[in-house]
Amino acid sequence: MNRLKLVVLMVGLTLLVMAIPSAVKADEWNKETTVSFNNPVEIPGVGAQILPAGTYVFKLLDSQTNRHIVQIFNKRGDHVYATILAIPNYRLRSTDKTVMTFRERAVGSPEALRAWFYPGNNWGQEFVYPKTRAIELAKITHEPVLAMPAELATYITTPVKSADEPPVVALKEAPVTAVKPTGEEVDVAEVVESPPVQTAAVMPNTAGPLPLLGLIGLLSLGAGIALSAFRKRSA
Repeated sequence: MNRLKLVVLMVGLTLLVMAIPSAVKADEWNKETTVSFNNPVEIPGVGAQILPAGTYVFKLLDSQTNRHIVQIFNKRGDHVYATILAIPNYRLRSTDKTVMTFRERAVGSPEALRAWFYPGNNWGQEFVYPKTRAIELAKITHEPVLAMPAELATYITTPVKSADEPPVVALKEAPVTAVKPTGEEVDVAEVVESPPVQTAAVMPNTAGPLPLLGLIGLLSLGAGIALSAFRKRSA
């Protein structure tokens, strides 16, 4: 009986260890991050959209076609403050902590959120502001700001739950530019950092769940054989 318990325990522990990466991948998929602000913060929205000081949850909308739609929730995660269009921005060195960058503002004015980098990632999310507000921010900061059509601003604050709802579709299809303080449109590359040129080929990740299922099957078969042998010896 001790041998049987040992076999069952080993199979159970193996399956538990194999299940852990799935949970990690789930967190990596939506990049869910809890962030606390000590002061009010401006985010893209209608006009100057301000989040009061407090704790919020940032995560990517569950979308297979666009990995740059960011949602901001309250601390409990049951209320969406904004669904924001972003584009990828690159940093040369990743960190093991969440990094939020802001645009400089006048003393006493809420800082405007610029980008969000998830721990360990070189790629981050550079937030896009409605064009009218983007020009205003460009005048304050004296640098180009990412912009999208101003008429889409209301879609940012429209409550949505899935990636196929009309407001999200409109955000995905929105043209993104960068605007100077004069309102002149310039290339997006003046705002975001491009990744370095890759010289080494990267093999495609074709591994699916089949190897995992096969290993589970082999473990189950081994457990069955061990159990059968134990019963024969006990007979």
